[in-house]
Amino acid sequence: MISNLILAEKKAKQLFTEAENRNYFSANQLESELNTKLYQLADELFNIKKFWHKRIVRCGVNTLLPYQANPIDLIINENDILFIDFGPVFEEWEADFGRTYVIGNDAQKLKLKNDVEQAWHIGKHFFDENYATLTCSQFYNFTKELALKMGWQYGNHHCGHLIGNFPHELILGDEINNYFHADNHQLIATLDIFNQKRYWIYEIHFIDTKSQIGGFFEQLIS
Repeated sequence: MISNLILAEKKAKQLFTEAENRNYFSANQLESELNTKLYQLADELFNIKKFWHKRIVRCGVNTLLPYQANPIDLIINENDILFIDFGPVFEEWEADFGRTYVIGNDAQKLKLKNDVEQAWHIGKHFFDENYATLTCSQFYNFTKELALKMGWQYGNHHCGHLIGNFPHELILGDEINNYFHADNHQLIATLDIFNQKRYWIYEIHFIDTKSQIGGFFEQLIS
C-alpha cells in the first residue's frame, strides 16, 4: 500500500509544481476560479476527475477556517496569503496535499508560510522517534503546543487522519479514532480493522486571529 500512496502523493506534488510554473497562484481571481483551473490541470496532466474530499482554495480571512467551513468566495488580492488543500485519487489511491502561497513580500505572511512547513518536519521527527508508544491525542497536543511555541495558534480540532485506498472513509470508517485528535487516545501504531498497518496524513494549520491569516501544510507522514 505505501508505495501506491507515495506515488499518488508524488503526482499531487507534480500538479502543484506545474501550477506554480504556470503562475496560477496569483492575484485578481476568485478562489473558485483558481479551484477550477487546478481541477482542469489535474485532468490535463493525469486525466484525474475524482477527488476524495472537497477541493479547498482559501485566501485572506478564509485561511483562518478549518476544513469543515464553507466560506464565501473571496477574490485573491495583491499581497495576499492563500492555501490549497486537494485530495486527488490516482488509480483508486488517495493523495492529500496542502500548501501555502504568499503573493508579495509581507514578512509576517512569509514567516507563516515557512513556519507551517518547518513545523511539519519537526512533527515528523517527533512522530518517527516516538511512533511505537505515541497516541493520536499526544501527537495532536504536541502539534498544538508547537504552534504556540512558534508564535501562532492551532486552527483545527485535529492535525491529520488516515489515508488509503479510495474510499478509505467508507472502508475504514470516519470515526474519531482515525484522526490525530485530542480525544483519540489510541496508539498511532494500532492496526486497522483488517489487522493491517495504518497510514496517516499529517496536517499543520497555524492561524493568527489578530492579523486574520492562516497557513497550511499537509502531506503523507507514514
